[in-house]
Amino acid sequence: MKRTKIIDCLNSKMTSDTILVKGWIRTKRDSKQCSFIEINDGSSLKNLQIIVDTSIKNYNNIKKLVTGSAIAVNGKIKASPGKGQKWELLAQSLEIIGEAPPNYPLQKKRHTDEFLRTISHLRPRTNKYGAMFRIRSELSYRIHAFFHELGFRYIHTPIITGSDCEGAGELFQVTTLDIANADKLQVDFSRDFFGKEAFLTVSGQLAVEMFALSLGEVYTFGPTFRAENSNTRRHAAEFWMVEPEMAFYDLEDTMALAENFIKTITNDIMNSCKDDIELFAKFVNKQLTNTLDTIVQNDFIRISYTDAVDLLIKSGKKFDYEISYGKDLQAEHERYLAENYFKKPVIVYNYPKAIKPFYMRLNDDQTTVAAMDILVPGIGEIIGGSQREERSDILLEQMKEKGIQPDDYSWYLESRAYGSVPHSGFGLGLERFLMLITGVQNIRDVIPFPRTPKQLLF
Repeated sequence: MKRTKIIDCLNSKMTSDTILVKGWIRTKRDSKQCSFIEINDGSSLKNLQIIVDTSIKNYNNIKKLVTGSAIAVNGKIKASPGKGQKWELLAQSLEIIGEAPPNYPLQKKRHTDEFLRTISHLRPRTNKYGAMFRIRSELSYRIHAFFHELGFRYIHTPIITGSDCEGAGELFQVTTLDIANADKLQVDFSRDFFGKEAFLTVSGQLAVEMFALSLGEVYTFGPTFRAENSNTRRHAAEFWMVEPEMAFYDLEDTMALAENFIKTITNDIMNSCKDDIELFAKFVNKQLTNTLDTIVQNDFIRISYTDAVDLLIKSGKKFDYEISYGKDLQAEHERYLAENYFKKPVIVYNYPKAIKPFYMRLNDDQTTVAAMDILVPGIGEIIGGSQREERSDILLEQMKEKGIQPDDYSWYLESRAYGSVPHSGFGLGLERFLMLITGVQNIRDVIPFPRTPKQLLF
């Protein structure tokens, strides 16, 4: 008999003939006449209750089962007299697929996030993390659908690269040389696999720009890596980035697209993952529904970096990091703007060129670049983007100012020599978007297997 998923059982319109369900036991209690077993197969946040009569074959073995055991049940769906559940399954036969031992680590109903991070291979079996990774899956699908419907092309950019897009130098090196037994200063990388130094990518932007200059509107969506020795709740060594690039877009076009992107995807997830979102609104962040409604229903505030700094200085708020013109905004500044002052998402634009990467377009004032960041309540920056510098002479000058060797980016400069056009793009961290949508405060809890300093479980 073909298996029926639990979500389909729960959404059934009427009682049915005998069906087969399979899943893992979440709870079990026994009475003199029967056992009540709740099982879950991952298809839904809600469990399906199984009624197992004492007369059923192998009942004594069934009675010994504990949370975490896997079972297959044949039975009939019937209306449930219990509160909070429309249907239950009256078992006709039950097969034990895989038993869990009494020391199964998820026996308790509630565990701390810190404990669950130590067993990241098991935490998807909890309600919270099952919900999280269903949302993550749906979010990824909705992102692809958003760009597909707008005619964007999906480009796979390299994971191994010779370029540092951000210029920060915090890269993981990739090599086949035995550098563990050699002084790094004396390593001859011409003997390495690629004949030069290679790294894990920090961004697919520079590569996907090349396709924007041929296919028009494109995006890349994949893993990126930062060897930043940071243990903050917003940083991880491995994370996923969504990076669209658009030919013939200026900064205004890009801000409009980015705002539409966040609003559309947030609304999609609120509608398609209602039960899972409700769990986070109930147990993680009581203000989550209001926050998401505010994002979907309101226009984002737009303010220049200069005005934002002026506002922060005049706020009278005591910040841990001093704010002044020419300094980058810290998370506490970003959150103050989005959470306390405007109480809605904010787009800050036109940053000083000194604090931004070389590829951002220089404005006519010669001191700022056409850059923008989107700040949201609870997170701070969730999107960073800019109009790209399409003028080869200015791009070359900015490279030199940043200490970047033009010869290392000859291919990038060449793209400006052949039919260069204005173009623009942005990057969004998938994990930060998940933190926004779920109200979860630590990036380690929105990644299946988090990679952070001194943490590599397997």
